[in-house]
Amino acid sequence: MKPPTSIARSIARWIGETSAAALDAPAIEKAKTCLRDMIGVAAQAVDLPASRQAATLAAAMGGQQATLIGRPERASVADAAFANATLAHGLVQEDMHTASVSHIGVVVWPTLLAFSEVKKTSGRLLISSAVVGYQVMARLGAALVTKELARKFRPTGLIGAVGGAAAGACLLGLSEDEAVSALALAANTAGGLNEWPHAGGDDMFFHAGHAARNAVTSVLLARAGARGSESAFDGQAGLFAAYRGEVPARLELGGGWEILEAYHKPAPACNYAQTPAQAALSIATETPFSPGEVEDILVKSFPAAIEYPGCNHAGPYASLLQGKMSIQFVVAATLAAGRLDDAALRDFSAGGEAARLARRVRLENDPEFAAAYPRRQGAEVVVTMRNGERHSARLPELMPLDAIGVHSRFMASVDRLFGAARARELDSEIDNLPDLEDAARLARLLAA
Repeated sequence: MKPPTSIARSIARWIGETSAAALDAPAIEKAKTCLRDMIGVAAQAVDLPASRQAATLAAAMGGQQATLIGRPERASVADAAFANATLAHGLVQEDMHTASVSHIGVVVWPTLLAFSEVKKTSGRLLISSAVVGYQVMARLGAALVTKELARKFRPTGLIGAVGGAAAGACLLGLSEDEAVSALALAANTAGGLNEWPHAGGDDMFFHAGHAARNAVTSVLLARAGARGSESAFDGQAGLFAAYRGEVPARLELGGGWEILEAYHKPAPACNYAQTPAQAALSIATETPFSPGEVEDILVKSFPAAIEYPGCNHAGPYASLLQGKMSIQFVVAATLAAGRLDDAALRDFSAGGEAARLARRVRLENDPEFAAAYPRRQGAEVVVTMRNGERHSARLPELMPLDAIGVHSRFMASVDRLFGAARARELDSEIDNLPDLEDAARLARLLAA
């Protein structure tokens, strides 16, 4: 009897069989939108502390192979991937894949852009490699991550290196055996503890960076001949046994493209705070009021959101990141400022108006929203005033930023960082990416 094909080999075989020519127009266009989203958000985060720290480290490590976004220095492929992934994660506004509870673009795109500068890569191959990375990371996360697991380990840290390694193996054209080893070595780097929401640390920003760097090193090690354990996913001490306790019979990669399921955050905050914030914005827009007039705020949500680390936290907040993770704070800040943007979320200090208002916010499970998740992420916000008036807004699902919104945000962000001429040049480069012979020019345009 023929032994079953390992998960690592089935992924590697699928990567080898997936051709750039197989991509349809929706997948190509969505890949362009995801790339614009990553670059646009990264451009806004260049001067944030974690971004500067990661870029400074990358430059200090030596190497001139790859671009550091928004910086004049260059770095090695692995360190550039680390710094750029950290940067892209800095605003907490990266793309989101709900079923895998992970942020795929912040790992896959920095990995591929760094690789494109050391291996001549067509724009179509860059896109197809990204689609491969999204597919593998999304399906692996959907099979591996449970609500209980996500309380302790951050999914992007757990599966990011595997998604990046799949994308890198595709771009570099690794053989099936090499790809098996790259995936296995990447699985060995799974990590990312979810203690940071409780302690107020910066750990989260670097989860994507570590995953991208580990993806690069896993691919390069495999290409150099390093041999990973083929059973690293489904063995008795493999990834599934270690983190889930049960191993699936197989990992299905066929069917629709998972990149189409990635959505783009309208707010620079946790995924689970998005719909509550939109409901709060609707109330603030229709009925402006002073925070001092508010008696109570009720947010109806669903268990996955309420129980995710950091989401049910009424303060105090030790950092901006801790505030951005809190549903209470994001709702309060939106109501207090009457808008939903990064500046509105910076009033996280204990004495700030938004932080004070956050202490009046309660979270409650809504059975209808719970039943609809993860297909839909609904929320309702009910504001009760001191005079007894009530204002409410109920949204059955999140309203993500569409391609037009992502494009506008990208152009504005890149214009602020590089100027209008470079913004137009980058936009044209991405638009024409499927027809370009050398995608490295795009990466080089991201340097200061």
